[in-house]
Amino acid sequence: MTTAPGLISIGDVARRTGLAVSAIRYYEDEGLVSARRTPGGRRQFLRSDIRRLSFVLIAQQLGFSLDEIRRQLRTLPLERTPTKADWEKISLGFRSHLDEKIGQLERLRNRLDGCIGCGCLSLDTCRLYNPEDRAARHGKGPRLVLQDSVRDGVPRPETVGIDHDC
Repeated sequence: MTTAPGLISIGDVARRTGLAVSAIRYYEDEGLVSARRTPGGRRQFLRSDIRRLSFVLIAQQLGFSLDEIRRQLRTLPLERTPTKADWEKISLGFRSHLDEKIGQLERLRNRLDGCIGCGCLSLDTCRLYNPEDRAARHGKGPRLVLQDSVRDGVPRPETVGIDHDC
């Protein structure tokens, strides 16, 4: 198969990014990259699409949704490789979200030797995290550890004190 000058085949994009061809088609359907078509209908991409797809993969690993990623990619030029200034502009769009995630991770790190470390791990019996089982109405799982210090009257360790009987 021949490709137009400056364009690469979907197979080459797959090899360079580690993505399956079907994933590249999906990202194209989602508007994250744009393929050109040969007269025979084969997809061809700009080399800059490799960077766009790499950005998509990294942003997904950081927890960003495809909608958030799409909004940021719309600020990039389509017909040329983005410059350092282009990427810096995108990074500003993600900075507040990343700062929030960093804060959550710091809270988790600071709590690891508190309630999680006490050994009870029980939402039924832990008087600190879940007095009278008030957390049950918010669903299952360990979501309370990463949330703010008080939610709906359920205190968190840093507001009450870590030393407690479970």
